[in-house]
Amino acid sequence: MIKRQINLVLILIIICPLLSFKYVKPQPIYKDPRKPISERVKDLLNKMTVEEKVGQLATLLGWEMYTKSGKGVTVSTKFKEAVQREHIGMLWATLRADPWTKKTLETGLSPQEAAMATNALQKYMVDSTRLGIPLLLSEECPHGHMAIGTTVFPTAIGQASTWNPTLIQEMAQAIAAETRAVGGHVGYGPILDLAREPRWSRLEETYGEDPVLNAKMGRAMVTGFQGTDLSSGKNIISTLKHFTAYGVPEGGHNGGSVTVGQRELYQSYLPPFGEAVKAGALSVMTAYNSIDGIPCSANPWLLKDLLRNQWNFKGFVVSDLGSISGLVGSHHVAANAAEAASQAINAGLDADLSGYGYGRALLAAIKEGKVTEATLDTAVSRVLYQKFALGLFENPYVDIKQVSRTVRIPNHIELARKVAQQSIILLKNNGNLLPLSKSIKKLALIGPNADNIYNQLGDYTAPQAEENIVTVLEGLQAKLGAGTRIDYVKGCDIRDTSEIAISTAVQAAEAAEVVVIVLGGSSARDFKTSYQETGAAQVTATQGKISDMESGEGFDRATLDLLGKQLELLKAVKATGKPVVLVTIKGRPLNLNWPQEHVDAIIDAWYPGQEGGNAIADVLFGDYNPAGRLSVSVPKSVGQLPVYYNYKNPTKHDYVEVDAKPLYSFGYGLSYTTFAYTDIRHQLTETPDDFNLSISFKVKNTGKYAGDEVVQLYVRDEISSVVTPILQLKNFQRIHLKAGEEKKMEFVLHAEDLKLLNAQMKWVTEKGRFKIMIGSSSDNILLTTDVELNKDYNL
Repeated sequence: MIKRQINLVLILIIICPLLSFKYVKPQPIYKDPRKPISERVKDLLNKMTVEEKVGQLATLLGWEMYTKSGKGVTVSTKFKEAVQREHIGMLWATLRADPWTKKTLETGLSPQEAAMATNALQKYMVDSTRLGIPLLLSEECPHGHMAIGTTVFPTAIGQASTWNPTLIQEMAQAIAAETRAVGGHVGYGPILDLAREPRWSRLEETYGEDPVLNAKMGRAMVTGFQGTDLSSGKNIISTLKHFTAYGVPEGGHNGGSVTVGQRELYQSYLPPFGEAVKAGALSVMTAYNSIDGIPCSANPWLLKDLLRNQWNFKGFVVSDLGSISGLVGSHHVAANAAEAASQAINAGLDADLSGYGYGRALLAAIKEGKVTEATLDTAVSRVLYQKFALGLFENPYVDIKQVSRTVRIPNHIELARKVAQQSIILLKNNGNLLPLSKSIKKLALIGPNADNIYNQLGDYTAPQAEENIVTVLEGLQAKLGAGTRIDYVKGCDIRDTSEIAISTAVQAAEAAEVVVIVLGGSSARDFKTSYQETGAAQVTATQGKISDMESGEGFDRATLDLLGKQLELLKAVKATGKPVVLVTIKGRPLNLNWPQEHVDAIIDAWYPGQEGGNAIADVLFGDYNPAGRLSVSVPKSVGQLPVYYNYKNPTKHDYVEVDAKPLYSFGYGLSYTTFAYTDIRHQLTETPDDFNLSISFKVKNTGKYAGDEVVQLYVRDEISSVVTPILQLKNFQRIHLKAGEEKKMEFVLHAEDLKLLNAQMKWVTEKGRFKIMIGSSSDNILLTTDVELNKDYNL
């Protein structure tokens, strides 16, 4: 009996835990972070419906997807409907604020509110959708995250003028950290379009006219954005724009057709993109334009043969806003939306920026048999892969407490000032007027850009709290203090001629020891401007006061003259006989023929960002020795266009009215000190597959100021099987030298650096003579040496 009771107890001990055991459903593979990403993607795809897959490719406009109230930030009804009906997987510009989005400092989001908004959006995705797939949030990040309260750096044309990729990589790291801190995952940028058409409205967003400089800047941005670990919480995916040849539209018309031969594409327009892909870029945006009759958003050679097969690109391709529907409405190569969707996705375009290029149109194309589910799966897998790589399935949220420790912190503000300082170009300094003395008692500060926040910042900039931006007036006031009287007179607007105070400006100039006049252009959007669906400004005749905006997306020019009464103002001020320093703040090269001939000193600041006023004051008064160099040539007349430095042989001849040379050449820029170049030598070592060409020389600071010099190496192929440029930049380095200091420099070239695309469309480096040129700009070559290659190299 006792034995039976013992056995019963033992059985109960064994059975009772089994009776209380609750069946736990095994975790799906796609939610298991221990599994390889490829397995997780495959598992998730197998669980998705066709509708859910199509939804993952839709990138809707994000600023409509949250609701801000006194209680905080919540998801909007529109967002819930889009998720439930369209199964969306991406949003764009959720945190963007500008006149187009109608988000102001009051209705938009502070950095902390931005983090709250993205957390709310992600929570809804995780908790209220069948599979809990997090959103991929893309943001505009060309010169800072385009959101309220972030750090605003100089625009790209100014960044390129630093000729300092290391500095630009540091800047990109700061932008990435600020964007990721508030919930962004993808940064649109860099723009790698070669800018060889200054009438085009978006030149300010580019790195200029040269493929080598563009490539180095592009690599710096990609590396800074993406780092080595996307799941770090500090890095974002870099989206390269615009693929490709977008920056040379016929007549300067934004988005217009482009006439470029295949050899020129390969040798000039594609290399910056190719180098950025080598650097690991994980996203590419197609361009609005067509090339040789094929729209870039439906070009399988571009998106498959080249990008995937030749370059081994592993990321995803996204359309520019509305460019898929543009196959119907702009290019007229598709009869309807479904046909446009099928053309785009079959060509290799993965994601739709708009929400209407794919969506129902893509579902219809699949139903009609124009798109296979295998093609759909390929596109979706590329997007999902990056969501996993970013760590969003494990941690879709951001820490709101960390926002104030990351966004617009003192280190980033100081970095913005440093980039602005290094971007400033000294164009003229007659009689060494600059740097100015801080003992000046009376200074006249004149011009429409002397104390204008938004004219200083460029396009793709959010509304700004006034205290966050340092204008030129404020920079000079901080620099000089109470000991100097600064008389500020606006004088005129950029474009509008209804309010003019030239006589008042002249009076201020006559009473001053020196005049600083700040002219140029503006890309400042305002709430009176109308916008196209793509976000580009709609240039129309306006009633009342005219906007300053003459640059920025959609504002193409027919001339490059200073608009409004600016030149009249400058001439009147110069007529006083007082020393005049012209500062230009602008987004494109402008006609500076008269200032170059008559004004004492000129500095070019492009759009210098939030610390521009401080940086300009630093340069004007000698606390920073300028060393910026032009990354784009400045023409004397639009009749010279195109006027880029590395045009192909034969050499250009002069016109009846003017010579063929630009006013300022690519690479040009002066300093407060002088430099001497000596002792060039080269050593060539050839191997069966490559060569090592070392070029060494010395650079010495022969002036009395410490300063930077941008040393530039150019090459000319003396005899080639196809026509080549008269000279081509191959390398450069920005160096700092104390007064009297000398430094030995060395550049090393390989077969890759001297290659061309021959008549058979094969990459080769041909034997023969090459001239190696070292100088301070493309038109100031100071040292040369000839190199003879003894064999051909097939690459």
